[in-house]
Amino acid sequence: MSLVSTSGCLRSFEEDSQLQIINIDIMAKDVRSAFVHLNATMYIENYGETASKDNTTLTLKAYNTRTGLLEIEKESIIGNIPAESTREVTVPLNLPKKDGYRVVALVFEDGSRKTGRQITLNNIEDLQGGLETPGVEISGMDFMVREVAENKVLIQNDVYLTNEGIGENKNYRMLVKAREMDAGLVVDKAWVDTGMFEPDETVIRSVNLSVPDNYNYAVEVILWEDNTIVRQGVDYVQLNPEKEIDKDKRLQTKDIDSGDFVVEGFNEAPVEEEAADVPMEEPMGTPGPGVFGALMMLCMVYFVARRNKDE
Repeated sequence: MSLVSTSGCLRSFEEDSQLQIINIDIMAKDVRSAFVHLNATMYIENYGETASKDNTTLTLKAYNTRTGLLEIEKESIIGNIPAESTREVTVPLNLPKKDGYRVVALVFEDGSRKTGRQITLNNIEDLQGGLETPGVEISGMDFMVREVAENKVLIQNDVYLTNEGIGENKNYRMLVKAREMDAGLVVDKAWVDTGMFEPDETVIRSVNLSVPDNYNYAVEVILWEDNTIVRQGVDYVQLNPEKEIDKDKRLQTKDIDSGDFVVEGFNEAPVEEEAADVPMEEPMGTPGPGVFGALMMLCMVYFVARRNKDE
């Protein structure tokens, strides 16, 4: 790797401090196209004759060397360090893969700074990702009810995939399946290709699963490369959820009507039939011409019959 670092001590902030950071090691744990995941390990020595206080803490800060801005800050509890001993503290850092960083570690005891040390990281953008990293991450899932009929619910499962690799990803096969949470039975599953997309790009792949209503499901997503699983993810759909109703943790089932959540526009609009083949019905409540004609004929017959009688 091309990561270059330089380190140095910061002065002790208290003359009576018996703590000292004797070294900082930075290791690249995972390298992606936009971020690098680091582990920073600090070695803190207590060269005094008594243990440090129980409230001894470590603060780690990373400053962008180009802008001088604080990029990230983390605090870790060290606890007491026995006399004449050394404690290792490892803190994960996720930093944008650009510019350089000045990493500063500070040790506090009773709220007062005791010692510090810093290390500068350069050439972050030159770090290369590991070949074993598939790059595609399952970054989220959404669910929509599309149709409810005969105690069956058709659910559209939208799976968000992000390419966090250093190049265009491979085209993986993605298996999406719905597993009933109590019985553990798989009730439906579907396959779809992830497709190939650029680094830092997020795409949505959708599949429809038909499941029995009024049950709770774990929706599992599995990415396959040939016969090998490279990624897995899970989220949950509760069509029969429960809630806690008192301090004794009694559970009550909530009555969910899946039909209330149907998203319109799933089916295509029906094709209109030819008007010539189907007789047009008159609107209800509005007599057509045939009705008026019949009424006029009845009136004429009535008046003719009445006149003949009078004669």
